[in-house]
Amino acid sequence: MLDRAASAALAPLLQALARALVRAGAHADGITLAGFAIGVAGAVAIALQHPLWGLGLIAASRLCDGLDGAVARLTAPTDRGAFLDITLDFLFYASVPLAFAWADPAANALAASALLAAFIGTGSSFLAFAGFAHKHALRSQAYPHKGLYYLGGLTEATETLACFALMCLWPQHFAPLAWAFAALCALTTASRIVGGARQLTGRA
Repeated sequence: MLDRAASAALAPLLQALARALVRAGAHADGITLAGFAIGVAGAVAIALQHPLWGLGLIAASRLCDGLDGAVARLTAPTDRGAFLDITLDFLFYASVPLAFAWADPAANALAASALLAAFIGTGSSFLAFAGFAHKHALRSQAYPHKGLYYLGGLTEATETLACFALMCLWPQHFAPLAWAFAALCALTTASRIVGGARQLTGRA
């Protein structure tokens, strides 16, 4: 829901950093892989009960996630890059609830499982529609530079990262935060199913 506003606000900073990285010889795929590795390190920090370290690493990881696309657009965007970006993003998102479950299984495991199940709903509806949108040459007006056309919702990347930040700042409240966010993800999944079905009605 907030991704478009967040992208617009961060665009000048990301463009400036991306230009500097291109001049230094950086490649978009390398930034994607580095961002994923940093994000997984953040999840490991959370699992080892260092959530503030985890939050810092997650923030650095998501900066890389913004920069890889900006660097790609300044050089040569590729399908491989878009594939790596979205695949590793979903793996990163799944690693955070798993890390909280690992840190305190008794308190967090059930809520983490519910959140992971909700992520399957948002992720599958996201990717399923993107595949059919590509088949029918549908393009996003809101995100014309994205490698995939997908349906938005209540829980996009910005909201997910805000929730992760709250979990890292107040890990003792992980369970209620996870349950609440899982419910919002369920609403997002439902809206995407309805919206996707409507857009694809009559197409074969």
